[in-house]
Amino acid sequence: MNNKNCYLLNHNINNKVYDFVIDIEESLKNRFIELNIIEEYNIIKIIKAMQDSRLSATDFAWSTGYGYGDVGREKVEEIYSKVFKTEDALVRPSISSGTHALALTLQGLLLPGDTILSITGDPYDTLRQVIGIEGDEKGTLLEYGINYKKVELSEDGNIQKDLVLSSIDDTVKIITIQRSTGYSLRNAISIESIRDITKAIKEKNTDIIIMVDNCYGEFTQILEPTEVGADLAVGSLIKNPGGGIALSGGYVVGPTKYIERISNRLTAPGLGKETGLTFGTTRTTLQGLYFAPKVTMEALKGALLFARVFEKLGFKTFPNSNSERYDIIEAIIFEKEELVVDFCRTIQEASVVDAFVTPYPWEMPGYTDKVIMASGSFIDGSSIELSADGPLREPYIAYFQGGLNYYQCKYAVMLVLNKFFNKGYIKL
Repeated sequence: MNNKNCYLLNHNINNKVYDFVIDIEESLKNRFIELNIIEEYNIIKIIKAMQDSRLSATDFAWSTGYGYGDVGREKVEEIYSKVFKTEDALVRPSISSGTHALALTLQGLLLPGDTILSITGDPYDTLRQVIGIEGDEKGTLLEYGINYKKVELSEDGNIQKDLVLSSIDDTVKIITIQRSTGYSLRNAISIESIRDITKAIKEKNTDIIIMVDNCYGEFTQILEPTEVGADLAVGSLIKNPGGGIALSGGYVVGPTKYIERISNRLTAPGLGKETGLTFGTTRTTLQGLYFAPKVTMEALKGALLFARVFEKLGFKTFPNSNSERYDIIEAIIFEKEELVVDFCRTIQEASVVDAFVTPYPWEMPGYTDKVIMASGSFIDGSSIELSADGPLREPYIAYFQGGLNYYQCKYAVMLVLNKFFNKGYIKL
């Protein structure tokens, strides 16, 4: 039995759908080869970091209580600092999300009267509530007397260097760059763009802290933001760097003087990084990091396939399939609510966990619009695993990301097209 029969007989995929996807897959072979080069580089980089840190089987041992002398915790943070080429790192399962890691960083470094300047427009929905520019939450940055300013990206999605430099005054302490698209229609920010703007900012004021929200961007290129001038990179372990294996957690990498303040916010002044139990997660955190470049490239290949498939069907995508890729997210503009809902429900059907569950839009904490999310994953909420979501607001965009292996992405896009074809949304 060949692969075609596997799809057509076992999963009732229409023959036209199968042939359509296979033809598009063939057109992407050269792009896939380019991604393999990035994958190989990052895998070797991580292997070297683990070897240089003398990772040992004894580092996987449990500790209890306060976590004093947790050698595994210390080894994880040493390895992360080597991978990201920084002086120090804070990597903990007690950091519950990327938003939590970003909030810790801002709360640890900013004081009343300081200003945070976002140079990629307003940040992702959840961080807006941390700052206090949306929602009615308690304990926001604005409530503590911290100011917020932003510089929008240009119409073509680039950082506006001149506007950024003219927006810097004596109160600006942290400049933030959101590398990924979030719920917006733009391409992700490249390492080259980060290098260019950080150089210009530092030439104007070396004391300004440049923080990159690195979520969804890790290992999509050969270099990371902290290798090209950014002071801090921040992210989640249930996205790219967790490889679909890390159970929970987040990370912040950067200079020791900043990591000390951030770790004091995580625990308490005087305790800092010296306490905090890892609950036996050292093995899964590092094994996830080991697999991360491979998994990230599988997800990127899946995103490329989805982009080209829907472009051929006449839908607009961000980024398009000919663009360079700087994160794993693929945005598809459907312009109709029912297409976003059916898309996400079909991604759920393609999952290996909870494939039988039907997702519905709901008022998710941290979001101002109802959101539908498909996430049938081994790690709950993991968006490096096959997943899709979208806020139900015009122009009705679905955001696809993840896939621990490319073939699940291929299977998923066939299921989506099959449903769309049967419902008359598309013609082949």
